[in-house]
Amino acid sequence: MILESISYLPKSKEANESLAKHFTDLAPALSARQAAIESARCLYCYDAPCTRICPSEIDVAGFIRNINDDNVNGAAAGILKQNILGGSCARVCPTEILCEDACVRNHDAEGQPVKIGLLQRYAIDNMKFEEHPFSRMAATGKTVAVVGAGPAGLSCAHRLAMLGNDVVIYEAKEKSGGLNEYGIAKYKLTDNFAQKEVAFLLQIGGITIKHGQTLGVNVQLKDLHAQYDAVFLGLGLGASRQLGLTGEDAHGLLAAVDYIAALRQADDLSKLPVPARAIVIGAGNTAIDMAVQIQRLGAEEVTLVYRRGFEAMSATEHEQHIARENQVRMRTWSQPQQVLLDEQGRVRGMRFEKTAMVNGRLAGTGESFEIAADAIFKAIGQSMDETSISDPLAKTLKRDGDKIHVDDQFRTVLPGIYAGGDCVAPGQDLTVQAVQHGKLAAHAIHNDINAMKVRLHHG
Repeated sequence: MILESISYLPKSKEANESLAKHFTDLAPALSARQAAIESARCLYCYDAPCTRICPSEIDVAGFIRNINDDNVNGAAAGILKQNILGGSCARVCPTEILCEDACVRNHDAEGQPVKIGLLQRYAIDNMKFEEHPFSRMAATGKTVAVVGAGPAGLSCAHRLAMLGNDVVIYEAKEKSGGLNEYGIAKYKLTDNFAQKEVAFLLQIGGITIKHGQTLGVNVQLKDLHAQYDAVFLGLGLGASRQLGLTGEDAHGLLAAVDYIAALRQADDLSKLPVPARAIVIGAGNTAIDMAVQIQRLGAEEVTLVYRRGFEAMSATEHEQHIARENQVRMRTWSQPQQVLLDEQGRVRGMRFEKTAMVNGRLAGTGESFEIAADAIFKAIGQSMDETSISDPLAKTLKRDGDKIHVDDQFRTVLPGIYAGGDCVAPGQDLTVQAVQHGKLAAHAIHNDINAMKVRLHHG
């Protein structure tokens, strides 16, 4: 069981039906009337700053104009052409620091950007295509292996299939979708949306997904390299970083992503173990998602702790606001010092040291304090799962820190092997960026493997 470490904790006092109401849509969808009014606010800028800042290069002004003209299918096609996972990105993308932050409406007396994320969602949710909006080009006779059915892998597979190639995806888990299925707060992607999006994407044809296939365990890179015309690694970051403290393997301390995955897959929320008092360590969206969700499940006291100040948090102000609205306590300038255990070796709290900036560097002040807790969830970032790149060929991949090194065409140092998404550097670890990586890598792969065919033909 994924939550074995906290299985001894009590379950929520609320029934499943009651708990489910706490996990309905965070941002309710726009009605047709609201979408018409909102789309009319767009100025359709010629040199639209919203489009320029979008990691997946969606023509924002173009799709909003289509909504305003009551051409929802046209709007959806424009979005999906650039971002095949446009529906989930409309829900999880931090639009408040990207397109909506750049919106010209955001910088005058209005101070109210056009609701681009909600309009994008409106277009995708209300499209009515009789068949998949994209058709495949002539068959190339090439087959590409994609490792990982997360946003990067799915985006790469769809674009490769569109370009006429066949694709086989190797996915470790029993469902496709990656973080969209397992790692996003339940109230952000509701109603089994990730699976519906995968099903829609697969309508292009030419894509086979094999589940329960783990690189480094029952699939080896050297075999894929020999068997396929090219390989794309969309591995994500599967391992949770360690705090580096004694007692980190104690019952009651676990990775936030493991709890979020169990929560997203739970048929009955009332069966999940819920601590009365919880500590969440971290400052990103995963930390916020964890803190808010455990609070909504019935925890009495949830404290999110971060070693720096609010302004240094990677979670946006919007996310921080969600945490405060859900009564999450937030302690900054505090770093974990010791896991406190009871007589049975279970978590009873944590000791923290207060921090401060000294000569431009973060330093401990020597002053400490304790917070009582029945469970501690760490959300201090993810790193590469070393198992997945443990075979002899994979070990020769060049790394930038704990990420795979790629060139500007997403090629690794191994000929015929490409990578993208969270597992490569540089990266912002955003879903929308992973989709863009997959799309661009697909074009590079297609050009490389088919240029080789042309050379052989002329040779």
